[in-house]
Amino acid sequence: MSTDRIPAVLVLADGTTFPGTAFGAVTGEPAFGEAVFTTAMTGYQETMTDPSYHRQIVVTTAPQIGNTGWNDEDNESHDNNIWVAGLVIRDLSKRVSNWRAERSLEEEMSKQGILGISGVDTRTLVRHLRNYGSISAGIFTGDDAKSDIDQLVSRVKDQPAMSGADLSAEVSTDEPYVIPAEGDKRYTVVAFDMGIKTATPSHFSQRGIETIVVPAGTPFAEIQQHNPDGVFISNGPGDPATADDMVAVTREVIENGVPLFGICFGNQILGRALGLETYKLKFGHRGVNVPVKNHLTRKIDITSQNHGFALKAPQNESGEDIGPGETFATDFGPAVVTHTCLNDGVVEGVALESGKAYSVQYHPESAAGPHDANPLFDQFVALMDDHKSAENSTDSK
Repeated sequence: MSTDRIPAVLVLADGTTFPGTAFGAVTGEPAFGEAVFTTAMTGYQETMTDPSYHRQIVVTTAPQIGNTGWNDEDNESHDNNIWVAGLVIRDLSKRVSNWRAERSLEEEMSKQGILGISGVDTRTLVRHLRNYGSISAGIFTGDDAKSDIDQLVSRVKDQPAMSGADLSAEVSTDEPYVIPAEGDKRYTVVAFDMGIKTATPSHFSQRGIETIVVPAGTPFAEIQQHNPDGVFISNGPGDPATADDMVAVTREVIENGVPLFGICFGNQILGRALGLETYKLKFGHRGVNVPVKNHLTRKIDITSQNHGFALKAPQNESGEDIGPGETFATDFGPAVVTHTCLNDGVVEGVALESGKAYSVQYHPESAAGPHDANPLFDQFVALMDDHKSAENSTDSK
């Protein structure tokens, strides 16, 4: 790690600036993206390689970053890409201290062309984002950092907004690929890659499921060729209001009675397929410590989350919100809001009352994060068990 640091500045679209020093790809272009913060105390590698963070500059609330280095096992993207647009931290660890580390965080960022800024007063910055919301930002270094602030703000404002951004195709696989089941294969699941994390097919594999990962927006007719026992819709970046093609495919999956499970972006897609609307949160949910209540079981999970958009609660004919646990009408029969966030009441899960389709807004694969939500994978297996039993019963008549 170099001791001669290049000055850098983080510039927000509202004109607020935060000085610091550059690290990572310090000689490259400025970094542009939406400034967001994560409350996770660990797992920066998993965060940075999560495709859901595409086009976002991530601010960490943990004061020191880089102490566990970087390894080749914990990446969450299929191609090992870092997806964050930039990284903002208080203190860059002076040394790596972890037996699994293969190189430093800065070495990996330099290798992949990712710019970071350290020495930032992240407490003040996070309070600013909490109070005023996530906002377009840029990290500038060298001569750029010395430019007139109004010029830098103008460059920041010129970037596309996150609202209305259709980003799944930018992070999704170009061609289908298969993650085989461990041991005897029980089921085949087709997973729509909206920005899928590698830990998710791994959880399926451990349960005897072969996962066929397909590009976002793959037509249902192509899905049928794989004769799936279930369909999964992954997490991903961007505005769910732009995902009309995936909503249409999801409706076809439900109409054909194929068991469906979605997480994060997949929750928003299922919600839209059930007739709900989406909206942009002020500063989103990003961290590994978000409390969520399951209104069907009354159990509370501590969850890992990363989303800047959410589902609007369903409403009755009088325009009043239908409470969690209460049914609302859809084209596929009654459905229910199954989960809400205990911090702010945001909808965190929906399901058809028939049980054929369900989703949650958080990450049950828990990498990095708590394991509270892991049983959601077992719920999907149980749903496919029930579906197969029903099919066998019908065939025997």
